[in-house]
Amino acid sequence: MKISNNWLKDYIRTELKTERIGEFLTDIGLEVEGIEKFESIKGSLQGIVVGKVLTCEKHPNADKLKKTTVEVANGKVLHIVCGAPNVEAGQTVPVAVVGTKIYDKTGNFFEIKEAKIRGEVSQGMICAENELGLGDDHGGIMVLDEEKYEVGKNFADYFELTTDEVLEIGLTPNRTDAMSHYGVARDLHAYLSTNKQNSEFEKVSSLVLNNEGSHEFTLEVEDAQLCPRYIGAVIENVKVTDSPSWLKDRLKAIGLSPINNVVDITNYILHGYGQPLHAFDADKIAGKKVKVGTVQEGTKFRTLDGVERTLNGSEIIIKDGNDQPMCIAGVFGGADSGVSAETENIFLESAYFNPVAVRKGAKFHGLNTDASFRFERGVDPNITRTAITHAVKLIQELAEGKLVGELLEEYPKKIEDQYVIIRFSRIEQILGTKIHREKVKEILKALEIQVLNEIQNGYEISVPAYRADVTREIDVIEEILRIYGYNKIDAPQKISFTPVKLSAQDQDELENNWARTLQSLGFNEVMNNSLTSVKDETDAVKLLNPLSNDLAFMRKSLMEGLLQNAIYNINRKNQDIKFFEFGKIYHKREKYEERKQLAILVSGREVSENWLQPKSATSFYNLKAYVKVLLEKLAVDYNEVALSDERFSDALAYEADGKALVRIGKVAPQMLKDFDIDQECFYAEIELEFAQELRSKNELKFSDIPKFNKIRRDLALLLDKSVNYQDLYQTAKKNKSPYIKNINLFDVYEGKNLPEGKKSYAMSFELLNEEKTLEEKEIAAVMDSLVKSFQKEFNAELRG
Repeated sequence: MKISNNWLKDYIRTELKTERIGEFLTDIGLEVEGIEKFESIKGSLQGIVVGKVLTCEKHPNADKLKKTTVEVANGKVLHIVCGAPNVEAGQTVPVAVVGTKIYDKTGNFFEIKEAKIRGEVSQGMICAENELGLGDDHGGIMVLDEEKYEVGKNFADYFELTTDEVLEIGLTPNRTDAMSHYGVARDLHAYLSTNKQNSEFEKVSSLVLNNEGSHEFTLEVEDAQLCPRYIGAVIENVKVTDSPSWLKDRLKAIGLSPINNVVDITNYILHGYGQPLHAFDADKIAGKKVKVGTVQEGTKFRTLDGVERTLNGSEIIIKDGNDQPMCIAGVFGGADSGVSAETENIFLESAYFNPVAVRKGAKFHGLNTDASFRFERGVDPNITRTAITHAVKLIQELAEGKLVGELLEEYPKKIEDQYVIIRFSRIEQILGTKIHREKVKEILKALEIQVLNEIQNGYEISVPAYRADVTREIDVIEEILRIYGYNKIDAPQKISFTPVKLSAQDQDELENNWARTLQSLGFNEVMNNSLTSVKDETDAVKLLNPLSNDLAFMRKSLMEGLLQNAIYNINRKNQDIKFFEFGKIYHKREKYEERKQLAILVSGREVSENWLQPKSATSFYNLKAYVKVLLEKLAVDYNEVALSDERFSDALAYEADGKALVRIGKVAPQMLKDFDIDQECFYAEIELEFAQELRSKNELKFSDIPKFNKIRRDLALLLDKSVNYQDLYQTAKKNKSPYIKNINLFDVYEGKNLPEGKKSYAMSFELLNEEKTLEEKEIAAVMDSLVKSFQKEFNAELRG
């Protein structure tokens, strides 16, 4: 949010420099992120003087240029080459002398230097209107009235130029009270007045307006819950023209473009007092009746941006006497009822709308306006009349409008201030220090928080309605600390804490362990938003009040987020991807389901390019190896089964106790196409809660390194092609021998010299007796039992 220093000082009088004001605002939670200089005319016409063209003749070396001599001060004459077609001797003109900076509309500049142009010396520049930022005319130089402009004087002296310093405040969403210059001034004064800094601040109040005659307009609020307060004013004979320069400069300083005097006044009140206003063309309001309510779902409405929108029936709508929508209240006006250059009579609106209803309407239509930004957070309900009276006064002064009749108002139930009890003991407990009770009282008064009653250990207080974020004792304590000063709270010299050892039953310990393992393998951890959009809404959890259509669902999978991370990196020439993420996924089936997973994505090269190793693309088997490294830490048995999942083109699942523990596979081409990824990606997801459950059942034990060596024996088996390695592995694991320590598949062969429908597997077995060296007959017995199992289960034959 931009705050103009000049505008701020309309409400608070202080001698502080802008930089110091910025420091104090940051101290009280209105963080100033930067200070920019604003000039109504860039460069403020510095270096531009009034000159007199003494002579003008054709340039000897150029048909379209002229040689001139120009008097600029006290008889000083400059030789200037000019290309303007209208330059003549005897003219009074603005002259940029050597060293002057001439700015364009984008803020870039060039510096006037003495130079030779086609062989003739030029010691300055006679300026056109657009070159000085005074207009758009570039047909020739500016010719000035010699009776008004004195040769040698600074050109800037003839203009009311504005210079300003603008503070960029990073405002937190809860601080609706500070979303205006008046609110910032009020907060700044609270700090200055309680910290021995001189400042004067006068509370704004409603104006007494002069009105004439009467009008026929009526007002009807259909639901006071949606619109607790509404005020309207009828103003006739309005002249819609350009705003005066002071008003334009106020708006330009904070980044707004002036439109016309009526619209600019509503923007001025909005950013001045924080109260959004809306002006309707009164002659376009059917039946001279304004109604505030809702319309039927499906009603079509064209907004100011020309877009026809379909209303959902929950928005607050300003309607005319025929129940036709004129405005989405607090969000956006209508194209057919707005103020234009032909407008003569206006209906001016100032209201307090239900924040939740405004927010729902704005988010449903994907609109974010200055008005909705404030209304959906809660504006001050008690400044509604003040704002409209100040706006009417400005319209009377700047647009020659005539207020007709009395203001229309609906305010059936006053919005009360918030009643809170604060305790001194609680203040000391939270702050860790003691603040004198009179100081607390002084701060509360500066914050316009009224002390209703002094009780034994604190105060009963009334918090003004404009502080929608201050509703509890802890909120009030935070306000006291904010104004008292965070820097006045001493940091403790000693901090005591008790370290907590995580047990095997703690899932955080598992996550930390896995994260460290993956990081050591070259992976980077990412964190993505759990709110997203989905193509298939089946079993998806949809938000009742989404921020936008792109964030309307809870994610069903972590894959999409990782693919988004991948394409972001690929587009920035980082094509070797190794990402992992811990996160929750959500589904709506018979009941709502929420599961936490570890997701892993790899793509690109397995090893970065170097002179020692050849290029090698990562593969499904690389990812599978990473997953096995993690699962080894669980010490659980699992089965590999084929997986059918539309997200994958080829996939496996690891199952334990009949449930899926891991899903792993190659990302389907259609998924990659949806994200514009043109390189293979491999993805795995591990069910964290299930992994922790399995882990807690299997307590890891440490054992000594064996004193005896392992014995390796190999088997070459001829098998049907339908048999897979996992079946062989599980059969071998069931063997009763305690000596089998490791099983591995080291060769697969399908081809010549094998019967049709057959394949060859070469498997290795490592055997170990930790008590003694195995004898050959013991080894033979184990191997014989394995061969018999394979023959019985799979009709296997030994090769060789």
